[in-house]
Amino acid sequence: MENKKIFWIFGILQSATLGTIIYLLFRSLNMISEVKIIGLDTQILLSILFPLFLLIVEYIIYSKD
Repeated sequence: MENKKIFWIFGILQSATLGTIIYLLFRSLNMISEVKIIGLDTQILLSILFPLFLLIVEYIIYSKD
């Protein structure tokens, strides 16, 4: 039970960090470039869905004891 709590704490922290990095990376690319690299809606969608998908895959791998 304790290991699951630790997994969820660090899993959510990892996903939030990854989402923030993705968001800031595309934001900075859009600021540098003259042409928009990616739209804001796609940027937010990628920043949420990719870390969420990664968290789900990690949970599936972790729960196969």
